[in-house]
Amino acid sequence: MQTFVESVALRAQVSEWKRAGLRVGFVPTMGNLHAGHYSLVELARRHADRVVASVFVNPTQFGPNEDFSRYPRTPVADAEGLAAHGCDALFLPTVETMYPFGVTGAVTIHVPGITDVLEGAHRPGHFDGVATVVARLFNLVQPDVAVFGRKDYQQLQVIRHLVRDLAFPVRIVEGPTRREADGLAMSSRNQYLSPDERATAARIHAVLQLMREKLRSGRPLDEVEAKAANQLRAAGFEVDYAVVRRADLTVPVRGDEPGLIALVAARLGRTRLIDNVDVEDGPQDPGPETDSPEPH
Repeated sequence: MQTFVESVALRAQVSEWKRAGLRVGFVPTMGNLHAGHYSLVELARRHADRVVASVFVNPTQFGPNEDFSRYPRTPVADAEGLAAHGCDALFLPTVETMYPFGVTGAVTIHVPGITDVLEGAHRPGHFDGVATVVARLFNLVQPDVAVFGRKDYQQLQVIRHLVRDLAFPVRIVEGPTRREADGLAMSSRNQYLSPDERATAARIHAVLQLMREKLRSGRPLDEVEAKAANQLRAAGFEVDYAVVRRADLTVPVRGDEPGLIALVAARLGRTRLIDNVDVEDGPQDPGPETDSPEPH
């Protein structure tokens, strides 16, 4: 696996691969990688001939009281894990590479509507930072395919909107949520949890499954959401939301509409956790794999 700090060298390598007729897949990450990240690399490999992963803790998607300074950084272990899982190139850009005019002088991207609800309402400006850094990474890496995890469902929808609206020639592929044995969605932030909190954290997935069961049995939407929030609070969580939404994150009229998603965001101690499940049976795929034309 090659490692690149400068974007010029990385783009030269990507251009060489493309001249040879190879498709390039891309997995953007913030590092501190785990099995969930590595599954995205393996998925990218199934859709491309060469895979690039980036590790960059993006300052513009953290709020003033969030965990940017303490977000875990493990570059050596990340590089070893990526190499072991078939990654061809690791991109380790600096803040100066990503934001040549500085963070405060940067052009920013705002995706309207979808970024104003749920995570966007609880983390103002977060998705502006996400959209901005992903657009910059797409321009620097020039991938044909990019893979994003399903756990960050709203982020996935924001990226799909961004790609389609700005006509990026990038195919977006969704990776399913990887879980621990007790159902907890894998996340770099799970390591913040104390042993007692870690045992409690799996309750989120259990509550999501109960929401799904209640909706399938015909219970009213507002009742399902209220009971889910109450169950989480009783377990010790501070609940930001426990809701049911359509695939586009709009509010459904009925609980028996097709394609509904149950979503939870809740804090346990100092750690904020998010997760989601499809209400219907079947693969976790609320939309098409690509929101833009295939690159030529």
